[in-house]
Amino acid sequence: MVESSPHEVTVLLKAWSAGDGSAREKLVQVVHRELHSMARRYMAAERSGHTLQPTALVNELYLQLVNTREMNWQNRAHFFAMCAQLMRRILTDFARSRRSLKRGGGAAAIPLDESLFAGKGSPASFEALDDALNALAVFDERKSQVVELRFFGGLNVRETAEVLKVSPETVQRDWRLAKVWLLREMSKERHPEGRKTVADHEAS
Repeated sequence: MVESSPHEVTVLLKAWSAGDGSAREKLVQVVHRELHSMARRYMAAERSGHTLQPTALVNELYLQLVNTREMNWQNRAHFFAMCAQLMRRILTDFARSRRSLKRGGGAAAIPLDESLFAGKGSPASFEALDDALNALAVFDERKSQVVELRFFGGLNVRETAEVLKVSPETVQRDWRLAKVWLLREMSKERHPEGRKTVADHEAS
């Protein structure tokens, strides 16, 4: 995926924050390929004929961004962090609404491949991932944010560190530990009474 220029995106974001509507339109053109690539990756494991397609996901994201009021955009990393939050919300809401409409049906499936859970490749749902991230946030909010930014937002280690105002080394450590915890949480292989916090994993 070809990344947009951080400087160009930051300039457009600043102009948008200042009320320049044309800057927002230009920004959409600049980041469209990246956002569409993100959406396509998330939807890659969907069964044929799914009603939510990558283009529809990106369009819904745009609608929510347009409705974002008085956002003091800082830079490219900040923008994609917000996109990560919005995309996670859209996908999770869709999965839950589909489950409520079709009792017994599976939630929207995504491949939790080595980019999230090294070597496992087992499918899971956006709903399950969202629940697991919420549970992780109770123990350690920053580690939950690292997963959200890196998995949903597509930010690299440096950009994630910039958003969270921590060192890249801290992000790498949080990412590693969060993957272990989420894998344990979502695999359902543990005993209910054996639930571990992130701190437990750090000590083990």
